[in-house]
Amino acid sequence: MFKKILIANRGEIALRIIRTCREMGIKTVAVYSTADSESLHVKFADEAVCIGRPASAESYLNIPNIMAAIEITNADAVHPGYGFLAENAKFAQICNDSKIKFIGPTAEMINKMGDKITAKETMIKAGVPVIPGGEKLLSSLDEAKGLAKEIGYPVILKATAGGGGKGMRIVWDESELEKAYDTAKMEAAASFKNDGLYMEKYIEEPRHIEIQVAGDQYGNFCHMSERDCSIQRRHQKLVEESPSPFITDELRTAMGEAAKKAAAAIGYESVGTIEFLVDKHRNFYFMEMNTRIQVEHCVTEEVINFDLIKEQIKIAAGEKISGRDYVPEMHAIECRINAEDPYNDFRPSPGKITNLHVPGGHGVRVDSHVYAGYTIPPYYDSMIGKLIAVARTRKEAIDTMYRALSEYVIEGIKTTIPFHLQLMQNDDFINGNFNTKFLETFQLK
Repeated sequence: MFKKILIANRGEIALRIIRTCREMGIKTVAVYSTADSESLHVKFADEAVCIGRPASAESYLNIPNIMAAIEITNADAVHPGYGFLAENAKFAQICNDSKIKFIGPTAEMINKMGDKITAKETMIKAGVPVIPGGEKLLSSLDEAKGLAKEIGYPVILKATAGGGGKGMRIVWDESELEKAYDTAKMEAAASFKNDGLYMEKYIEEPRHIEIQVAGDQYGNFCHMSERDCSIQRRHQKLVEESPSPFITDELRTAMGEAAKKAAAAIGYESVGTIEFLVDKHRNFYFMEMNTRIQVEHCVTEEVINFDLIKEQIKIAAGEKISGRDYVPEMHAIECRINAEDPYNDFRPSPGKITNLHVPGGHGVRVDSHVYAGYTIPPYYDSMIGKLIAVARTRKEAIDTMYRALSEYVIEGIKTTIPFHLQLMQNDDFINGNFNTKFLETFQLK
């Protein structure tokens, strides 16, 4: 087992990894920017190294500085968390070349799933259902027009190196295609320095359902059931839950088997997530694979009583996975608590937290790195915590979540708590009648 793990991340996920490492008897090293010197992950790690100025490019994305921190602390492994360098194949390869264990898949595995066209080709060969559309990048507007006619409108243009909704456009008929094609290309180039686009059939009324998977170096794979991530705003998740109120036992089995096929197709080693779109007829299609731990991993942990971070570390250390598939034993809902003003188009709200009361009680979990007196820096993602409610039924989980949100006090900044409180009382949400477009018509009172 590893003696010391450097955590190449910040905030709540860094603190989450520190907690599991401490339980496993593993020393930890926190890295931090000058803006994060007072963050809890810095205070709770065994060692801490400043790696640069506030801008991510000068700190959390600065590979030479992180490698230097690994060297001076004699860490023998690095955990990338999520975001930043978590799916950076170059960083994974540098760690491997330096005899430092990257707690995650190999650079080759990351590359195979990182490019969406390559990933789709791999899934087709593996027999995993994919969304109808081009299996290659579009070379011209004329080619886009021909493919759109072939698969039928509506279609969606996507950046091959995309994420977070960047370089993505829905096209309802041919009259909209040229403008959508040009703007998506420009946005992709600006966001990812890669203007490559591909086209798929646009799935109407979709659910965003993901399957947690794990694989080891011995060729064993298992799935850990699903998470419903359909409550989104501009392709950013706000609420996740397991089990999905839309998924049947038969569909869960089918999607779980498809997810294992997807992982096996690249010989995946680590914990990862296969993301699917599921249409209103319960047909499911591969969307992408996240070759890292997810923000919403806590939901799965709560419904199957399983530490996914510990599993990641054990797999990286060469241990076998259990090999069995898991199904939810409880119901869990997670609300992302963001420093954003929901009454002002979710504008970011960095600043000092003047007062904080964190909810507790039966069935409540809070993963957060903030405290009273802490100043949220403006340089990073606005998520400051995750509130998870767990119960035996979905109704009980919603009731617990509403109660917990009602006693969650964060003063000095704006947060998404008012949004979540109203969502938990919305009849359509309570009845499970929602898809990825739900928030487009949701009215905040």
